Amino acid sequence: MSPLVILIVIAAYFALLFSVSYVAGKNADNAGFFSGNRQSNWVLVAMSTIGAAISGVTFVSVPGMVHTSAFSYMQMVAGFTVGQLIVAFVLIPMYYRMNLTSIYEYLNKRFGVSSYKTGAWLFFVSKMLGAGVRLFVVGSVLQLLVFGPLGIPFWVNAIFTVAIVYLCTFKGGVRSLIWTDLLKTLCLILSVVLCIVFVMRSGVSFDGFAESEESRMFFFDDVNDGKYFFKQFFAGIFLLIATTGLDQDLMQRTLSCKDPKDAQKNIVVGALMQIVVIFLFLVLGWLLYRYAEVNEVDISGLKGDDVFPYLATGSFFPMIVGILFIVGFIASAYSAAGSALTALTTSFTVDILSSYRSTKHLTATDEQTTKTRRWVHVAMAVIMAICIYVIWLLNDDSVIQTVYKVASYTYGPLLGMFCFGMFTKVQIRDRWLPLVAIAAPVITWVIDVNSKVWFNGYEFSHERLLLNAGLTFLGMVMLIKKK
Repeated sequence: MSPLVILIVIAAYFALLFSVSYVAGKNADNAGFFSGNRQSNWVLVAMSTIGAAISGVTFVSVPGMVHTSAFSYMQMVAGFTVGQLIVAFVLIPMYYRMNLTSIYEYLNKRFGVSSYKTGAWLFFVSKMLGAGVRLFVVGSVLQLLVFGPLGIPFWVNAIFTVAIVYLCTFKGGVRSLIWTDLLKTLCLILSVVLCIVFVMRSGVSFDGFAESEESRMFFFDDVNDGKYFFKQFFAGIFLLIATTGLDQDLMQRTLSCKDPKDAQKNIVVGALMQIVVIFLFLVLGWLLYRYAEVNEVDISGLKGDDVFPYLATGSFFPMIVGILFIVGFIASAYSAAGSALTALTTSFTVDILSSYRSTKHLTATDEQTTKTRRWVHVAMAVIMAICIYVIWLLNDDSVIQTVYKVASYTYGPLLGMFCFGMFTKVQIRDRWLPLVAIAAPVITWVIDVNSKVWFNGYEFSHERLLLNAGLTFLGMVMLIKKK
């Protein structure tokens, strides 16, 4: 596909997206930006959540993992489903009962200001790094397909990418996000389904699918294998609780529902839809590898993440497949980034700046809050653009993996803090909690890098999160106030 065709497709998509964003966010106040005035329809929220949960990384990575991991990812998705139920029936009632705008306000009410700020900063670091990596993937694809052939440098690409995200969210925040993400979800699902249809029309069928090793879903035979069922399943449960139930990004739209029952219905339906969508991605991946095998297309030199873009935008299928790939990829990528930018703005405004004012016994009018929120929104966008460009300068896949690992470390203390608050009734010496939140990831890192030597070749993966959370919980036990 030529860069001009791709630019036309992107421009047409964003013209529609901006129209929806403008109409949905028209006359939105601070309550509309932060919580959608608690009037969002749960069906729309459930649909929009799929677009927010599936990033551009997922869009290209899940089909590509079929060759090395088969359908083992569905084991983790099963864990996601259980985690969603825990979020729906344990965390959601608590959030609504406490009437939270930001979920980290819970830490303030349960422990104190230091815990509150610690939770907010942990979220800020992890979400900014995660959003930066996701948008870096988007920028890299656009640089390869559009900006590079036109001779445009990557820093312009980074500004363009973040500016699009900013313009989609600056007007209405959560109220706009729900409608724009609904559009993105529909485009995402439609693009995957139609790509499957067109690949099958090219002569590829499901013959031999059930017998293929690449379609294997469950792995019970080797406990040391990273694909072992119980590792994947329990990792999925706790990753979902940490990265969704304790994440202001994905909880913000859920808390825009009018009552807990609607929020719970949204989560349950969204969990079921996620199973179907992820399975479709894996099916598409199997078909793409099957197509390459049948038609003797050499993809041996490609990384798994490059297989879908390479085949979709090459001359292997009709142009419509490339167009569908671009629309689906852009939809998934900008949906996740848009919700991240809104959540970062909300958390920094409500959690960090407002808590600072409260310690100084200062109050802000609604007009002052609006002005502050708009400046914070711009600042978050600028920081995100800088983050993307720094990752581009480093230009090392190992750095990207390190960023993801660092992000997983920051969710561990959050999980430990919330578990301690919910499963105990005691109070702690709040001012010392930031030290625990720093010490737990550091100790986890030390254990992680030495695990092969200390534990007879054992290598940590997603269970690193549980170790981190457990150390945080233990540290908080040591801070319990004596009666």
